Parts: sequence; structure tokens; C-alpha cells
Amino acid sequence: MTKIKYKLIKEDNKARLGQIETKYGTYETPMFMAVGTRATVKTLSPEELYNCNCGIILANTYHLWLRPGEDIVKKAGGIGKFMNYKGPTLTDSGGYQVFSLANPKDITEEGVKFKSHIDGSNLFLTPEKSVEIQNKLGSDIAMSFDECPPASASYEYMKNSIERTLRWAKRGKKVHSNKDQCLFGIVQGGPHEDLRKYSAIETVKLDFDGYSIGGVANDGESKEDMYKAIDYSVPYLPKDKLRYLMGVGEPIDILEGVERGIDIFDCVLPTRIARHGNAFTKSGKINIKNAKYKEDFTPIEKNCDCYACQNFTKSYIRHLINVNETFGQRLLSIHNIRFLIKLTEEIRESIKNNNFDKYKKEFIEKYQNK
Repeated sequence: MTKIKYKLIKEDNKARLGQIETKYGTYETPMFMAVGTRATVKTLSPEELYNCNCGIILANTYHLWLRPGEDIVKKAGGIGKFMNYKGPTLTDSGGYQVFSLANPKDITEEGVKFKSHIDGSNLFLTPEKSVEIQNKLGSDIAMSFDECPPASASYEYMKNSIERTLRWAKRGKKVHSNKDQCLFGIVQGGPHEDLRKYSAIETVKLDFDGYSIGGVANDGESKEDMYKAIDYSVPYLPKDKLRYLMGVGEPIDILEGVERGIDIFDCVLPTRIARHGNAFTKSGKINIKNAKYKEDFTPIEKNCDCYACQNFTKSYIRHLINVNETFGQRLLSIHNIRFLIKLTEEIRESIKNNNFDKYKKEFIEKYQNK
């Protein structure tokens, strides 16, 4: 077997239970994917990720293109071998990073001109170049290069952007040459129902291996607009292919996404908030730096099976964070990643038992302390 294959197992209303067959084994969806931007999930080893029951890991095309370079990764045997992760990998297109660095005037039909965040050198990325880089990186799933307009973009700009993204998707698909690698199309359109519908229908016509809903984790976008974007896109996506909501990792947002028919999620959130001393719990996020945890000799969360909770107390982790010891960041990162993966495990179980709605309601009530 080469390319990964998706199989829909059952539905509970719109919530979907599925399986992804890969050369590394079979994984169930819904799934949360940890983000390894520079070919590493910050502070964690592959063994720690396996212990969290991680499935797909993400890496970032833009960052790996600049350092160490796609040719180095290819010589190493691909991204999985390079980082010694024995599981499936996904690379994003680099689009989000590029558009955060580019000025609007630098976005042309051909591609995007922008300056490197490292040394300010001039760079140029096209849909063909993005896909060719990902071919060399050798991920199991590659993403089409799309324009990622801000949530504040006008309707007219968004409409033109969608058309450009569709043209770019065709160009990227044309040069995609790695037969072992899936290529996903990306649906855009902001909070506009007609644009989302149009983008989804036209992207599906291009017959990608899976589909992503993009532009939903941009600065300035409301939760309501995010959920609308999913509602407006999902009905036009095929049932027999993976649906990926890009850049979303808040527990409630994952539940809302699953309810609307999403299969896979990713976000830097669990490791990012860990570096600031924050941890997910079923009663909401906590800040371990708070004085009330100084003499709290209980785990971050009772009954959590992660390495951090099985071996260390809030008091100890608080101490590590307050004295800026990396081990504290690692422990919180392990807990947070395991928390989101455990959430998706419980979601899958609830779908199997046809009680997802009940699970979602009870989780949110406790998480929001209502």
C-alpha cells in the first residue's frame, strides 16, 4: 500500500467515525494532529508522542524549505525518517506563513513575493513550487497552495481570492509527482455562504485525495463565523474522503467541528499554551503559575493517563515553570497533547455508542464550569 486510504465506518447524525489506513497501521478518526513545525513537536521526542497515542504529525513547508531545505530532507529519506517519527505525516503548503509575511501588492497570479523572516532575503513561492517542495519532503499528505485572506477581507476580494486559489490548485495538482503522497484541496470563502459553497463544489471537481476547510483560524474571526464556514462547506464535500479543519485545537471547537462532520484537526495550541504555564483540564484551562498551586501535590488532572499526571504534581510543575526549566514545558506539552487526543478518543467512543450529542453537552458544561 502506498497512499493512505480513508474509510467511513459510521455516522451519529453528522459526526463521523472513520479509519485511515497507512503503511504504519490503521488510525481512527476524529483525530487531533500534533504540530511539528520544524520537523519536531516542540520539546517532545517521538517516543513521548507515541505514548500520547499520536497519529498524524504536521510539519511546515515554509520553515523546512528555508531550513534545512527540502533536498536535505529528501536525502534523509523523507520527513518521517528525518525526524524518526514512525507514523503518518502531513505538510501544510506554507501559505499561512507566506501570507502573514507578504503585502497584498506582492500577491500575483504567478505566486507570492515576500521576505524571509530569518534574514529578510527576497523569496518567491508559487503553487508549483509549494507542491514540489512537499513532494521532496515526502509527507503522507500534502496541501495545495492557497491564498489565506484575513477575516476582514471584503466580499469582492474574497471572491477573487477563491478564483485564484482554484487556479493555483489546478496548477499544483498538475505538477504533483509523488505517487505515495495524497494531495488535499482547500476550501476558502470566509463567512460567506455562497462563496463557501462555490469554493467547495469547484474544489471537489478537481478530484483531490481529501479536502480541507481553510481560513477558519485567522485573527479577528469570530467563533460564529468559524462554525458558519464549516456549515457552509461540509455539505458539498464527498463522504468517502477525509475532511480536515485547519489550525483548530480548542476543545470546544473540536467538538463543534465533529458535530458538523469534520474528521481531523491540528493546532499549535497545546504546546504554545504549555510554554506559558497553561494546561487543559476537563474543568477548563488552568494557569499552573498561580499561587494556589504552590502546595498542590495532586496531578494536573485526576484520572489522566499521561506521563506528567502519572508522575508529577502541580506543585512540582509550577516550580519548574517559575524557574524557567524546560522540563516543566515538556510536561505541560505532554499533558495538553494527550488531553486533546484523549478528547478525540472519547468522541470516537461516543459516536460508536450513538451518544455524541450527550457527550458534547456534558463535556462543554463541565469545561465551562456551568
